[in-house]
Amino acid sequence: MSKSNLKILEVDPLLRPYARHIERRMAKYEKARGVAALLSDVANGHMFYGFHETDDGRGKKGWVYREWAPGAEAMALVGDFNDWNDQTHQMKRGENGNWELAVDGEIPHESRVKVRVAKGGRTLERIPLYARRAVQCEQTKNFDGVIWCPAKEYVWKNKAPKRAAKTPLHIYECHVGMSGEEARVSTFLEFTEKVLPRIKRLGYNAIQVMAVQEHPYYGSFGYQVSNFFAVSSRFGTPDEFKALVDAAHGMGIAVIMDLVHSHMVKNTAEGPAEFDGTDYMLTHSGEKGTHSAWGTRLFDYGKSEVQHFLLSNIKYWLTEYRLDGFRFDGVTSMLYHHHGLEEAFDHYDKYFTMATDEEAITYLQLATSLAREVNPEVILIAEDMSGMPGMCRPVAEGGIGFTYRLNMGLPDFFINLVQKPDHYWSVKALWHELTTRRAGEKTIGYTESHDQALVGDKTLMFWLADEEMYWAMDKGSASWRVDRAMALHKMLRLIVGAAGGDGYLNFMGNEFGHPEWIDFPREGNGWSYQYARRQWSLADNSFLRYEYLEKFDEAMLSLLSSSGLARFETEVIKVAETPKIIAFRKGGYVLVFNFHWARASAVALDGISGAKLVLHSNWRRFGGNVDEKTNIGVLRKNGLMMAPRSAVVLKV
Repeated sequence: MSKSNLKILEVDPLLRPYARHIERRMAKYEKARGVAALLSDVANGHMFYGFHETDDGRGKKGWVYREWAPGAEAMALVGDFNDWNDQTHQMKRGENGNWELAVDGEIPHESRVKVRVAKGGRTLERIPLYARRAVQCEQTKNFDGVIWCPAKEYVWKNKAPKRAAKTPLHIYECHVGMSGEEARVSTFLEFTEKVLPRIKRLGYNAIQVMAVQEHPYYGSFGYQVSNFFAVSSRFGTPDEFKALVDAAHGMGIAVIMDLVHSHMVKNTAEGPAEFDGTDYMLTHSGEKGTHSAWGTRLFDYGKSEVQHFLLSNIKYWLTEYRLDGFRFDGVTSMLYHHHGLEEAFDHYDKYFTMATDEEAITYLQLATSLAREVNPEVILIAEDMSGMPGMCRPVAEGGIGFTYRLNMGLPDFFINLVQKPDHYWSVKALWHELTTRRAGEKTIGYTESHDQALVGDKTLMFWLADEEMYWAMDKGSASWRVDRAMALHKMLRLIVGAAGGDGYLNFMGNEFGHPEWIDFPREGNGWSYQYARRQWSLADNSFLRYEYLEKFDEAMLSLLSSSGLARFETEVIKVAETPKIIAFRKGGYVLVFNFHWARASAVALDGISGAKLVLHSNWRRFGGNVDEKTNIGVLRKNGLMMAPRSAVVLKV
């Protein structure tokens, strides 16, 4: 691709000194893509490898099982169907490291299987790479692959919702296992029945489902994947996950899955690492193939076989489960050989050095291109804290091809902000953090995600109210700390939803200020589920203040959805340190925030004669002291009086 065709250089002129680097990246992408007209025509590993039923057309049925394992010296399929005997079903080696086994007769549904690999005098037990289900044995705690071939295929009832191009994305981030009130692992069916209706009622139009791919350690939050084609058996069956997706679609809710292609679990008994007895089949060898901070193994994205495996994985989830998109986890780790550790990305030079993994960039370009071929409306979100330029520009323009990037600086900014006394807050710094983004690239804004609530940190509400959440959240209690916490919680979420990005994200329960933190069962907490659940009853209890926050979230989402605020340009009216005022105009709306802790302020606003108040953070139904029918203090038809720690939205 010639420099003249790189539109990314027009969108971001600061990239022009790096044109040669971008041209080189594009050349690598074109070479890796090859001559295939469509990537989706070749990303079909799941349709060739793994287990597939056969029928000779004369009533004789059987199975064929295939693996790519170039380093293996011998392979045999074992399972409960053959009493785990590795002599009866030995595989034959073919060309290019492929192994195959034809099985006469049926292997029963839900049979447990493994493959035994001979290498260098050792016999290694592995779970088939393309297994669509893996289950942990209660006695041994080991995982087995499972043959999944139900007599009846799942019958889909609903089509995926069509999203208008200008409809803002409002994401409810969720973890099925911790979505119940009881101190245990919840299921897909329970989530579908109990949580999806709440999400629909609140007004979110997408869910981002965490920890779907199978992972042996529950406490990894799903980030140490072992079986890339298998739905986590902790939560239910493949068909039960399909039913969740189907039900969400019936409610007009898109389903985005957290996709982990940044690394794999190091466990060889459960995952792909050293599948064929070598440490370089899918991963880099030695130290280069190990993430020093995560203790996991790293894919070798330069290998065509690795690209084929991962691209097939993308197509599989999009077609088999009819997903609407992915949040790609750990993109920063993929982009750089140093994985972003201890690195400040304070200059464009940092993106175009020997530390940048261009093979990973090529893979990500292939991944986003494939996903769009399978589903032109696919939603692709990059978790990248480095701010790589072009992340959310089309590949054809020289970009990487994602739809959105997470605005990861915002929640970190808020955690630092809320630990300071109010008089140290800088509204100019807040406004800068909200509105400084890559030119022409869409972002998802959020005050907090699951990351901010994991053990060792706190939710935004818990930072603000601290221990008084334990005894002062009932409506009869008087607490200046809780009053402050609730006011700021509402204001920060509104200003992020309105000005912090092109979409909005919330982690489940945080909309009503879920207390405490997230901590999965582990040895250090006595394997307790106490903090790996959601206490919905707090928001449902009319005697507690949590319901005020949930009602505000519902009203805020309704306004953001109906107004489409995210798609309009922002016109600054006032950002003043004294008296802590932020006012701006978007579309036909004016939003005013008074972050001062004690001072009411008159705010001059032109052209608001006849304006209608459509949202006030201090309305009584949100725990404030303003009646919805009360005049908000319009002054001389060109201004209003703002109470301390309050926010309003006017339709003008």
